[in-house]
Amino acid sequence: MIAFWVAAGLLAAAAAVLILHRAAQAAAHAAPADTTAVFYRRQLAEIGDLADRGLIGAEERRSAEAEAGRRMLAAADAPAQAWSNTPRRGPVLAAAIAAPAVALGLYLVLGAPGMADQPFSGRLAHWLTANPASLQPPEMAAVLNKLTKERPNDPEGFRFLALAEGASNNPAGAVRALKRAVKIAPQRADLWEMLGEAEVFQANGALTDDAQQAFARTIRLDPANVAARFHLARARIRDGDKAGGIAAWKALLADLPASDPRRADLTAAIAEAEGTPAAPPAAQPGLSGDQMAMVQGMVGRLAQRLAANPDDPAGWVQLVKAYAVLGDTEKRDAALKTARARYAGKPDVLADLAKAASTERMK
Repeated sequence: MIAFWVAAGLLAAAAAVLILHRAAQAAAHAAPADTTAVFYRRQLAEIGDLADRGLIGAEERRSAEAEAGRRMLAAADAPAQAWSNTPRRGPVLAAAIAAPAVALGLYLVLGAPGMADQPFSGRLAHWLTANPASLQPPEMAAVLNKLTKERPNDPEGFRFLALAEGASNNPAGAVRALKRAVKIAPQRADLWEMLGEAEVFQANGALTDDAQQAFARTIRLDPANVAARFHLARARIRDGDKAGGIAAWKALLADLPASDPRRADLTAAIAEAEGTPAAPPAAQPGLSGDQMAMVQGMVGRLAQRLAANPDDPAGWVQLVKAYAVLGDTEKRDAALKTARARYAGKPDVLADLAKAASTERMK
């Protein structure tokens, strides 16, 4: 690592010397011929051409030629200014040499120059032999990514990979894994359901066309699937069939057992659609335990990353929106308060935060 810093310093100094050398050569030469007079002579010729073609009148021609001639004479009288940066070469060269030297000094004091390299292949080998319970979600995702390459026809491996990617706050990775899973096992309704939920979460609660198609496949394979029925009814309401969507929700409510905790959420959604919103529910309908763990893992990882590296306005906007989508108003408000205090002097970030906080809860 020290060799890297020494090499970087030498390259920076060499680049600075080269730049300053070329600048000195430019300053040493006489100033280039002034092209201003050539420009105005060409302008006079063009004015004459326009007049000859009848595009401007005689009075306009005289006025334009007089103005161009005046500017040409003024430019000819102005003294030529040769460019030079000679007085500043020393400080620039000193700064170019000092910057990597200071960085190297800070690294020697604060870093760990004696630590051995940790290539990804070595870390992956360690994770493969470790207890899975001890791995962080990104580490588990890396392990499962390798295992799925070794067993590319195992849909269950891609299902677990999707859960790990979701817990790693990588919804795009979860969607990719689930698309592979449904391609291998298109008859599995649970995989199509997970894909639909992952698509919805990736879209910050919006029911995209891809998510709707996944839920449609789910319902064909499992007509009683709660999540698919809920989201497809939601799509009907969104597309203008409010009565049909509410009727589908009420039919779903009638099919749910009295002890099903999702009844309260579904009742609230029906009341809201009918114009009599109830108190916000605490959880989302239609999420299985695995799916809820995936969603909460994504948001939790994002919160941890921001706690460690808070200078990320886009990350704060995403976190506030995620809590709003989940209906967790307490955490949404806490994250919003922290972000507003941090970016009090940036109106654009504050506007994005306010918009994110008002995002509709995912149904």
